[in-house]
Amino acid sequence: MKLQDMIGLAVYEVEEGQEIGTIVDISLDSNWNITGIELESKSFFASHVKVVAWKDIVAYGEDAVMIRSKEAIEKANSDHTPYTFLSGKNKLKDLQVLTATGTILGRISDVYFDQKLGNTIVALEISDGLVTDLIEGRKWLPCSEGISIGESAVMVPAMSEERLQKAINIVNG
Repeated sequence: MKLQDMIGLAVYEVEEGQEIGTIVDISLDSNWNITGIELESKSFFASHVKVVAWKDIVAYGEDAVMIRSKEAIEKANSDHTPYTFLSGKNKLKDLQVLTATGTILGRISDVYFDQKLGNTIVALEISDGLVTDLIEGRKWLPCSEGISIGESAVMVPAMSEERLQKAINIVNG
């Protein structure tokens, strides 16, 4: 599943079946694990966000995310979130992917995780610009040891360029 597909999903609590909100972002840690989801908030200028920890998510699918109860929703300081996918000061989307030898592979357009593996990120979808995406398609880089999130780029091992694969289910089908 792609993180982009989770953005906008409705969140329900299983105790009463009540809709709680909608996912607006996803938080991650430096070990490439999803740590939680961020829900929309009515206040635009607040320094706090409404989050649900990954451990409190009971199930998720293509239509909705199920959490244990309303008590799973916490307020968190948005400045203390290590990394987010879509927005914030440490966002992954559109971050450059750079090899240890100085080759730019493109920018992160999405992040994949395997539902069977839980919350572990398994691959990065990399865009090399609209024209290249239309002609050649986006690329898919499996996550491996040595991939780290930096301030201005995601650093990948030197031989990562050879590990790029053609992504499926995107612009070029």
